[in-house]
Amino acid sequence: MKVLHIIATPRREKSNTLQVSQAFLNSLSALRHDVEVEVVDLYDFDLPALAGDNIEAKYTLMVGQPIDKNHEDSWRQIETLIRHFLSADAYVISAPMWNFGIPYALKYYIDCIVQPGYVFGFNEVGMPVPMVLGKKMVCVTARGGDYSPSSPMHAYDFHEPYLRSIFGFIGITDLQFISLQPTDISSLREAAFASAMGQARSLASSADWSPSSVPVPAG
Repeated sequence: MKVLHIIATPRREKSNTLQVSQAFLNSLSALRHDVEVEVVDLYDFDLPALAGDNIEAKYTLMVGQPIDKNHEDSWRQIETLIRHFLSADAYVISAPMWNFGIPYALKYYIDCIVQPGYVFGFNEVGMPVPMVLGKKMVCVTARGGDYSPSSPMHAYDFHEPYLRSIFGFIGITDLQFISLQPTDISSLREAAFASAMGQARSLASSADWSPSSVPVPAG
């Protein structure tokens, strides 16, 4: 099982988010000896341009037209990134909450890979149809405050709803969150860490991540 670990925090070993996601991946690897983890560190990764030729190619695809030959070389960079994303069986996204949403590097990556004809299409009446099916995703995040459903701050959480929406749009609906929160309240931080670590290890050992539950894509 190939797991793509997409890192959207620049703090490396100091990252609260990465401590939790690493606990999940370590537990998963200990339980499943077929796990291959590939890391994509978005702060040390050369993402293709979304302007110029590539933005023109995107809008050409949106209206169902073939890409101009002058744009093909540039667009191959986007296609390579999409193929790399689709090569995984499952995903772990490490993304702390920044200003109520996701870090800019992750938004850029999503804008690169979510392209018509590759991860979603359109049916005969023009409605979008997801194309990335049968895959799993875990999103690990750290939040300075408490944005849980019972918190007064919950209305400011544009992080989890966005990720559920955009990946659900392309077909990844088996998506679970492990949220370390609150990290900025010293009296609650230790308990928050213990809870998130427990969730990470429990999820790794759950039936949802057993060998038979993650299908390997054909082809």
